[in-house]
Amino acid sequence: MFAATRAQPIANVLSTGVQARNMGTLREIQLRLNAIKNIGKITKSMKMIASTKVSKAQRAMESARTYGASSASIYKNANTVPLENEDKVYIVSSSDRGLCGGIHSSVAKATRRLIAEDGSSSGIVVLGDKAKNQMSRTHRGDIQLSFNQIGKAIPTFAEACAAADTIKTSGIKFDTATIIYNEFTSAIAYEATPINVYSPEAMKAADAFAAYEMDDEVLENYNEFLFANNIYWGLVEGHASEMSAKRTAMENATKNAGEMVDRLTMTYNRSRQAAITSELVDIITGASAL
Repeated sequence: MFAATRAQPIANVLSTGVQARNMGTLREIQLRLNAIKNIGKITKSMKMIASTKVSKAQRAMESARTYGASSASIYKNANTVPLENEDKVYIVSSSDRGLCGGIHSSVAKATRRLIAEDGSSSGIVVLGDKAKNQMSRTHRGDIQLSFNQIGKAIPTFAEACAAADTIKTSGIKFDTATIIYNEFTSAIAYEATPINVYSPEAMKAADAFAAYEMDDEVLENYNEFLFANNIYWGLVEGHASEMSAKRTAMENATKNAGEMVDRLTMTYNRSRQAAITSELVDIITGASAL
C-alpha cells in the first residue's frame, strides 16, 4: 500500500512535472538557436555582397573626387564668398537603403546643426528617403523637394544632372547651395561634410573672378555644370561610405550572431543535462520506492 501511494506521484512527475517544463525550454532554446544561425548566414551573405560593392564604389568615388576637387578649386581661386542677405538651400545626400548603421543619421544631424548656426534657410532638398524621414521630424515644413530610388546602384552623372535640373526648374531660389554628404575617410570611418555651390551672381562678385573672362551665358552654363558635378560628387562619395558602413554593420551582426549561438548552445547543453539528470533521479526514486 505504501509503494502504491508513492508510485502515483512519480508517474505524475514523469508526465507533467519538471521534465515537461525542461523539454519545453529546450524546444524554445533550439528554435531560437536555429533562428539565430539562419540570421547569421543571411548577414554573412550580405557582408560578402557589400564587400564586392565596396571596391566598385571606391573606384567610382576616386574618379568623382578628381572632378569634385576641380570644381571646388574655381571657387577657391576666385575668392568666392556668400552674398549679403543670401538665400540658402541645403541639399541632403543619402539613399533609400538601410542596414548600414547611423550613416543616414550623420547627414541629418549635420544639416540640423548647419541650419541652427545659420539661423534661416530658403529650403531643404533631400536625396533619398532615409534622410527625408529623419529631416521630416524637425523640418517638415522646410522640405521643398525630395528624390527617391537612390542607392540601388552606383550613382551616375546623368542622375546628378537630372536632379540638378529638377532643382533649378522647380522654382527654388538660392544664392548658395550647401550639399551635405558623407565623406569617405576610411573603410571604417566617414564624416558628414558640406560642399558650397554659389550662384553666378556670387561668382561675379568675387575679387579674382575677372581673371577668368567669362561671358554671362558661358558662366551660366558652367555654373549649372558645377552644380551637377558637386551633386554627383556627394552622391558617389556617400554611396561608397554607405557600402563600407553596410559591410561593417553586417560583419558586426555576423559576429554577434556567432556569440549568441555559442551562449545559447551552452545554455541548451546545460538545460539538456539538467533534464536528463532530473529524469534519472525520478527513475531511481521510483525504482527505490517500488
